Amino acid sequence: MSFSYSEILAHMGIPAIVIASVLLLMGLASLTVLLERTFTLRRSRRESRAFARAIVEHVQARDVDAMLRETESYQRSHLARLVRSGLTEYLHARATADVSGLTPAERSRRHLERVLEQLGEDLRKGLPVLASVGSVAPFVGLLGTVVGIISAFQGIASSGSGGLSSVSAGISEALIETALGLAVAIPAVLAFNYLSTGIAADEGALGRSAGELADQIEDWEEARVEQERERPRDLDRRRERVA
Repeated sequence: MSFSYSEILAHMGIPAIVIASVLLLMGLASLTVLLERTFTLRRSRRESRAFARAIVEHVQARDVDAMLRETESYQRSHLARLVRSGLTEYLHARATADVSGLTPAERSRRHLERVLEQLGEDLRKGLPVLASVGSVAPFVGLLGTVVGIISAFQGIASSGSGGLSSVSAGISEALIETALGLAVAIPAVLAFNYLSTGIAADEGALGRSAGELADQIEDWEEARVEQERERPRDLDRRRERVA
């Protein structure tokens, strides 16, 4: 028997083909996750940088409505989603009374914490697939190895001898399955580590941005409360002048 890959594949049994097909599907799933996450994260980072530059003047001017309008132009930015959700909650908190006695700034801060958890889940989407493939693929390959060894013993039993010709097909299946399992698992682990590192950096940046937004909202709220306190005083002064 020739030891070319085509000959080996042609003599693989159905169990070995099924296992190899499962490994190939796992590899395809890992590649899909890697490409999708890489493209999504890079696009989000690019739009987040552009969004951060676009709202600098609005933040300084305390123009919340303008900041909300800017978020509509950066739908794929996680930073824009964070800011839009936080500002929307802040405006809602200002317009509604809270029976628990929480200030609009405190309600906004708590809301931002929940939004960060949601964005983190969205950033980590697909990582469980890579983790599962990286941990399971070697064992699937090991299963293929066992199947190949069983095939080798069957060759010995059918031929009645232990020569190389009787076991070569089974051993070839075992080696191919082992190599395929490792070839699928190793890139999956590398992809998981690569994406995890980038996502951790993104989550840290979003956490810092949420903290800065919460502090900014507190400053806005303090200024608004101070203005409301000054209004009665100004009215009293005007009345005294008229009198």
